[in-house]
Amino acid sequence: MKTNFSLLFYLKKPKNYLNGAVPVYLRVTVNGKPVEMSTGKKCTPTLWNGKAGHMEGTKAEVKMFNAYLDKMKADVSAAHTLLCLENAEITAERIKCKYFGKSDHAHTLLEAIKIHNNNMEALVGKDYAQGTLKRFEVLERHVLEFLSFQYSKNDINIKSIDHQFISAFDFYLRTEKANTNNTAIKHLKNLGKIVRICMANKWISSDPFFGYKLKSKEVQRNYLTAAELKLIVEKDFTTPRLSQVRDFFLFSCYTGLSYADVQKLKPSDINTGGDGEQWIITYRQKTNTRAAIPLLPVAKEILDRYKDHPVCLNQNKALPVSSNQKMNEYLVEIAALAGVAKTLGNRIAKRTFATTVTLMNGVPIESVSKMLGHTNIRTTQLYAKILDEKVGNDMAPLREMFAVV
Repeated sequence: MKTNFSLLFYLKKPKNYLNGAVPVYLRVTVNGKPVEMSTGKKCTPTLWNGKAGHMEGTKAEVKMFNAYLDKMKADVSAAHTLLCLENAEITAERIKCKYFGKSDHAHTLLEAIKIHNNNMEALVGKDYAQGTLKRFEVLERHVLEFLSFQYSKNDINIKSIDHQFISAFDFYLRTEKANTNNTAIKHLKNLGKIVRICMANKWISSDPFFGYKLKSKEVQRNYLTAAELKLIVEKDFTTPRLSQVRDFFLFSCYTGLSYADVQKLKPSDINTGGDGEQWIITYRQKTNTRAAIPLLPVAKEILDRYKDHPVCLNQNKALPVSSNQKMNEYLVEIAALAGVAKTLGNRIAKRTFATTVTLMNGVPIESVSKMLGHTNIRTTQLYAKILDEKVGNDMAPLREMFAVV
């Protein structure tokens, strides 16, 4: 890749400068990105020729001064030439390191992503969910393919990440990968996390995402209405596997627990609270936040139905939940048989708990937020925005009060 390389000697006056000699610096610029190097020399401003980058005069000491600068300039140019011959990536910082003979291990973007993903993989089931790891693995694949598509490279120096790179990656996700706005934003936010780790490791000195706007668009968030939930509850299935999966899905609808949280739920997570009623006390796998959920009778009945199941007894589980992939396949079948024209899954179950089961029945949003394990109530407010039905119900008494006589 062709690079624009330039050198410039200049005087660097201190902020409180009054008079006297000023330090001379050399600015090395590659593709518009500069680094500065001290020459160790000083010059009086009245004797400095900025255009020539030399001290003016004919005395022997002036000639020696200028010869020193010429030698330094030649050596820095030689460092640039050596990097070109080594077919290395050319940056101003690398030229500086080459000139001073310093080791220059250039940390790369994919190196940073791989380290992050390997660390995350070791903590799956402890601090992270498998789905979270999968999202960063998808990011790694997208970045690799983008580098090949955009730069014909299989990696890039982490210091090369700038607004231009981020913008190009954003455009690539939306066009070549056909990502929606919100999906592209999620990938960019995950990339931002990698960048912040690099900053913490002092691999880069500033955040290239600073000032880059990442704005998600509001989307329609489906949930089951009371009528749709009733269709699934009352549907008789002839096969045990569909009945089981229906029960597990309903348990999520009545507790707000995700698939991963239901899968790891143990009998010991069911406790008697201070009110004398049974509660689910657990930690959300995705966020590791504590969730305390009063156990509704319909949810307790599902737990009681499976307490003697071999899987529950042998593996100390509250429910014999199967793999998520299989569950999703069965849920498609369940929706069709029950006459529900929505895609059932983990997210719609959680939204159904937040909306139809709780908010629609007058549970305060603060309580719903706590049960869902949300660390920010604004997350819960996203569910509240979709409840036109509740707004209608809340306004019904006013319609009667202000009815035209």
